[in-house]
Order: sequence, then C-alpha cells, then structure tokens
Amino acid sequence: MPRRIEIVSHLSITELQTKYRSAKNPVTRSQYQIIWLLASGKKTEEVAIATGYTVEWVRELARRYNRSGIEGLGDGRQNNPGREPWLDEVQTSQLLQVIQGSAPDGGLWNGRKVADWMSEVLGKPVSPQRGWEYLKAMEYRLRIPRPENKQADPIEQEEWKKKLAFKVKELQEKYPEKKVELWTEDEHRIGLKPIYRRIWVPWWDVPTASIKWQYKWVWLYGFVNPESGETYWWLMPFVNQEIFSQVLEDFARYFGIGEKKQVLLVLDGARWHTSKSLKIPAGIDLEFLPSYSPELQPAERLWPLTNEPIVNRSFETIEELEEVLIPRLKVLMEQPEFVSGLTCFHWWPTTDTCIN
Repeated sequence: MPRRIEIVSHLSITELQTKYRSAKNPVTRSQYQIIWLLASGKKTEEVAIATGYTVEWVRELARRYNRSGIEGLGDGRQNNPGREPWLDEVQTSQLLQVIQGSAPDGGLWNGRKVADWMSEVLGKPVSPQRGWEYLKAMEYRLRIPRPENKQADPIEQEEWKKKLAFKVKELQEKYPEKKVELWTEDEHRIGLKPIYRRIWVPWWDVPTASIKWQYKWVWLYGFVNPESGETYWWLMPFVNQEIFSQVLEDFARYFGIGEKKQVLLVLDGARWHTSKSLKIPAGIDLEFLPSYSPELQPAERLWPLTNEPIVNRSFETIEELEEVLIPRLKVLMEQPEFVSGLTCFHWWPTTDTCIN
C-alpha cells in the first residue's frame, strides 16, 4: 500500500504553503510544493504525479527537510560555481570543426562518439553523458534533413522569388479596382497504407500501431493563402486536368474570384496543372514553381498538419479515413493565424508580416 511520509514540523502547513506560493526560483518553488503536499497528508505517489518528479526524489527531499528544515531545500546550484569545463576554448573549437564531418567510424555523430573523441584529446575516460551535454551546449539538435533535389538551380530559385513579387505588383497595377491575393495549391496522396509518426509515451512504454497494408488512395487538394492563413480543401479519387478544372471553378466561386478579386495561384509543374485543356476561371492567373523546388511551395507545409488525426492508425475503407480527416480540415480552416505562421515564408510577396 502507498505510504505517507511523516514530515517534521519545522514549519506549519500554512507557512509551507506561503513559502511555496511566494518562491521566485522555480526549483525552490517545486521543492516547497513537495514538502507542503506531504505535510498536508498526501501520499508519496500522489505528490510525485502532481509535481512531475520521481518517488525517489520526493523521498530524498523529505529526508533533507526532516533533517535540516528549510536549510536542506533550495537550488544549491546558485552558489556553486561548478567544476572546470572538460574542454578549453581551443578544444571546443576543434570539436565544432570535427563534428561538421563524419565520425571516425564513418557513421553519424552521437553523444558516445563525441565522448570518445574527448577521451582521446584529454587522455582520460569521458562518459557518453558528457558528449551528449557538449552537443546540446553547442546548440546541436537531431533533425531530419529536408530533401533538396540535386537538379535544383539556386540561381533560378532566387530569380523566381523576384519574379513572383514582380508578378503580384504587375497584377495590382493592371487591376487597381480589384483585390489581388497570392495563393498556392498542391495535392497530397493519402490512403489505407498506414502513416507512422513519433508520439510522446512514458519512458517504460513501447508504443504500437495497428498495421493493415492496403494500396487504396484518395487525393487531398489543398489551397492556402500564406498571408491570411485561409485554407480550402477538396478530397477527390484522382488527379487529372478535368478534376482540377472543377476544383479551380469551385475555388473561384467560393472566394468570389473574378469581378472584384484577382488571384495569382502558385503551382508545381504537374501535367494536370499545365495541360492545355485545363479550364482556368476568370480572375485566376497561374504561376509555376521552378523545377525541382518543392521547398518553395508553402502548401507543402500543410500535409503534416492534415496527417495528424490519421497517423499510427489503420482504416478499413477510404470512407472511414475521410470521416476522420474531414473534421481536421474544418479545424484548420478555423485556425488561419496558425496556418499563416507555418506557410508564410520570410520572402513571400505582398506582406511584411510573414515571419518564417
């Protein structure tokens, strides 16, 4: 059975509560909270859950308080200058240069390999924890690289950004009586083949996700105005110029494009976007991305958001998947500021408020 720890009455429960409420240092504050809860009769496990600390640490704090009162609490690091750093400035600079390349074994760097390198430089054993701490201290983070096509032309991409801004200005001058907006559109294929993503779980838990491989798909057409964060969605079984013509017609009708509004729509060079038989509604001008440049497409950032309710799940039918996906699309339509924060690149024309 869970046990209650007896707390010595160095301070009353009210005094402990006051100490907890008034403490400025977050470490000291949490320690006063633990002792106050224990003194109030809470069980050790309850206090650990409420404060986010381990049962062992709660018991250790109780022992310190019972032995020394409030003198046994507090953040001892404030008055502790700490030990000398493992690496001096020169050695730290060397480490920064070394980790730009491959690790000595030809693989990727991690905390253990950094610690091994430090051991060779210092001539003494260094624990893997120290290597990880140095990586963190140098503000290195584990990130998955964004794929960039080797055939992409950086000069062409920069010229295209300038061209896009010029095209917006040109439309504003051509249609002074209309509101000119810059939108983007892309398609995303989703289906019954499961999508997996990392999730937060307790450290002792091994998460699982059901698997049922089925090669059936649906296409999500996504429109976004990066400046305003407005979005618009279509779910269709295929992608072709006939369907895309219908999607464009509905998009134009929904947003009143034509008489009082002109839209410049950024697309990639997919064949259904460039087909000569594509029907483009009045009020819409198409602007195509440079070749091999998906990173310039703001709509690409929509898909991790739309995938969220369907990851780590399997569905029996496309209809079942759509029933889960559609409410998510409606939620995103109601969160324009959030969407704009992810899709409005710093170089995006027509606004000076985009911060990405």
